[in-house]
Amino acid sequence: MNRLELYDRVADEVAAVVIHRYSTSFGLASRLLGAGVRQHVENIYALVRVADEIVDGGVTDAGLDLAAAGRYLDEFEADTNQAMEHGYSTNIVVHAFARTAREVGFGRELTEPFFHSMRMDLTDTEHDRASFDEYVYGSAEVVGLMCLRAFVQELDMTEAQNDRMVHGARALGAAFQKVNFLRDLSADFESLGRSYFPGVRVDSFTEEEKHRLLDDIDADLRTSAAVIPDLPASSRRAVALAQGLFAELSVRLRRTPASELVRARVRVPDPVKLRIAAGVLAGRIPTPRPTAAVTA
Repeated sequence: MNRLELYDRVADEVAAVVIHRYSTSFGLASRLLGAGVRQHVENIYALVRVADEIVDGGVTDAGLDLAAAGRYLDEFEADTNQAMEHGYSTNIVVHAFARTAREVGFGRELTEPFFHSMRMDLTDTEHDRASFDEYVYGSAEVVGLMCLRAFVQELDMTEAQNDRMVHGARALGAAFQKVNFLRDLSADFESLGRSYFPGVRVDSFTEEEKHRLLDDIDADLRTSAAVIPDLPASSRRAVALAQGLFAELSVRLRRTPASELVRARVRVPDPVKLRIAAGVLAGRIPTPRPTAAVTA
């Protein structure tokens, strides 16, 4: 093994640590990915997570201001662009990501919207409909498209098949992001001063608004669920599990009163996660169940 091969291996190992330490849901789902796909998804997640940390308080917690966070984000993006072009970075997370981008075939057409949305977090505390859609596309939908490139890297698809896959990947990414916005409604506002959903205020959040937002989320989840059977076997179960975990979270958010939702963070208990995983392993693809009872 030469030096670069060792560096590549260590970069992959670091990326794997990031996903399992930062997200139990995505970490659990990633375990169901085929070996040829799992590492790519872990590499993508690691870069996205580090960028999130820059804009969500990691830099300011170190005693620096938002202007410094912006400079760090600019440097991080520039390093990512250079690594995707040349195949090497001294930042080990960027190095892992760039290897994945080069191998599965995406570049700045996806990373530029992502970093644009990350930059919006440093300047925009409220959104209108247009800026919300722009933010969700860059922060979540393009991440779904990055992962999709890893899922289908060896498939020979028609244009129609590709369009269907793209539509599903964008819908799933959007659903994930909107669910996180909803369950972190209070924390985002109180800790970061952000209000993502257009026209929604924490101090006057209503049941009607909650159900309207969840109807939109569930529509995205139904769109993504319809495409999951078309995915290769190497990624189908993992995506189905991630879909199922967020569909369950949607149910629990719907059953939680709006007045409570703005005070407490709703989560899916570990035994329920394992139950959903068992169902996925048995071949079931979860879809939203807005009227189902919540069970522990």
